[in-house]
Amino acid sequence: MKNLKLYEPSDKMITLIKDNYSVLQALSSFGINLGFGDKTVSETCQLNGVDTYTFLAVVNYTINGYGSFDDDEQISVSTLLHYLKASHTYYLDFQLPFIRRELQDSISGDDALGSLIMKFYDEYAQEIRRHMKYEEKTLFPYVESLLAGQPMNDYNIETFSKHHEQTDKKLRELKLMIIKYLPADAHRNNLLTATLYDIYNNEEWLRQHAEVEDNIFTPAIKRLERMITQDDVSKNISSMVFKGGQDNSELLSDRERDVIIGVVQGLLNKEIADRLCISVNTVITHRRNIARKLQIHSPAGLTIYAIVNGLVDISSVKL
Repeated sequence: MKNLKLYEPSDKMITLIKDNYSVLQALSSFGINLGFGDKTVSETCQLNGVDTYTFLAVVNYTINGYGSFDDDEQISVSTLLHYLKASHTYYLDFQLPFIRRELQDSISGDDALGSLIMKFYDEYAQEIRRHMKYEEKTLFPYVESLLAGQPMNDYNIETFSKHHEQTDKKLRELKLMIIKYLPADAHRNNLLTATLYDIYNNEEWLRQHAEVEDNIFTPAIKRLERMITQDDVSKNISSMVFKGGQDNSELLSDRERDVIIGVVQGLLNKEIADRLCISVNTVITHRRNIARKLQIHSPAGLTIYAIVNGLVDISSVKL
């Protein structure tokens, strides 16, 4: 049964755990150690260097499905990445071997059927390992490259989404085989029941893990990709403007720069001529040369050019 409370930074961490013991599995993945006393969620997260908002987003989502993360800019990608990496380590290095030992102990003595069950479990474990190792080899390094501002060109989050298949079919079959076909006396029945209980718990853990990846992590990566793309576009535009202005400004004479300043200040050709002590025809000739060199023909365009190249101060320009 779901606990419909929405947990907040000011709640006691111990209260969250007492209400939802399943959160215990997530604590170590976030890098939060036990022994936090009566500290709040915020205090505990800060003490362990964990982003409080992201921690609660994952907790509230996995407990009750709270949250819409498509436009949630407060999610910390680095915190989520640490959480997912540690979750893989927990499942591959601890949980899979632990359940295997439980299963081995509970079916010992049933050689023929027991061997088939163990073979089936090993195939399931291999499938899970292959699935998680794919993410560790491709997705996680890609996200790290995004965080470093240097994304890989041959990968994106859409590629991951297309390969993110469900991995729980074999686990469901394994449960059914144990329930339907393994004979057991009272002692072995207790062992099998305990093993099944752990398998069910881990099936739920895997479901939540996949949903966090699909519904929190993936939207966060898409936002990060968009930000970097927009930043790259801005840098390219800035670079082109700067480079173009610098190169073209070298082609302009001092007198042509003076004419540009006059145009930007809103002076007429005659007023520019009077200021520079030259004829109106000379001003017109300078403006033609400026347009040819810069490929800019409007006063607005010349204003932008003058600001970018430091010919005038933006504060002195009427926008």
